[in-house]
Amino acid sequence: MRLGKNVAWSTLVAALVAAAGAIVMLFAAQGAMAGIAGSKHDFSTGNTWNTTGEICVVCHAPHNSGSSSLLWNHSTSAVATYTLYASPSLNATLGQPGLGGVSKLCLSCHDGTVAIDNFGGKTTGTQAIPATANLAGGTLGGTTGSLADDHPISFTYDAALATADGGLVTPVDAKSVVAGIPLYSAKLECASCHDVHNNAAAGTKLLRVANTSSALCLKCHNK
Repeated sequence: MRLGKNVAWSTLVAALVAAAGAIVMLFAAQGAMAGIAGSKHDFSTGNTWNTTGEICVVCHAPHNSGSSSLLWNHSTSAVATYTLYASPSLNATLGQPGLGGVSKLCLSCHDGTVAIDNFGGKTTGTQAIPATANLAGGTLGGTTGSLADDHPISFTYDAALATADGGLVTPVDAKSVVAGIPLYSAKLECASCHDVHNNAAAGTKLLRVANTSSALCLKCHNK
């Protein structure tokens, strides 16, 4: 009889644990889905140029986007050659942000040469990105940009680079430096540090990790 009670109690505990797990997963899923809403990349309200009321349409379209790269729906930058970061302590070989690559898509707004409202086939927008978010100093309709004063991007980050530098964390593989810091085809890109769809974790600047006490920097820099 005692054995039966123990079995019943174990069954009840297991059911409660399973229910608690389901609740945690539900809230986690809701948090992931709601990440972009209310963030700096939510352009569904507060402007006169997005009349769709949609969040995703400014960057993506599920059909007829004109691009196979992330179903991109926004005009891309015409800047072919950026002035790149340079430093005597730099061991990485920098490349231009590739056309259709993740950083080039970011720069289609953030280099300042393309209007935010140039999406859905529109190419005559007038809504410039705020000066504080203009990384490359461009102007609407421009074809120049400088990344010389920004953290380098679009370079291969692998074990060979970490060894040559001596002050970098060796990445775990071609897809990740460490957990939470992704690589793209073994390259460090804008999205390695910034989660463009969710700013909930870090709270500001769409950072993947809050940079309190340089926590984000130390994910890669072994100082």
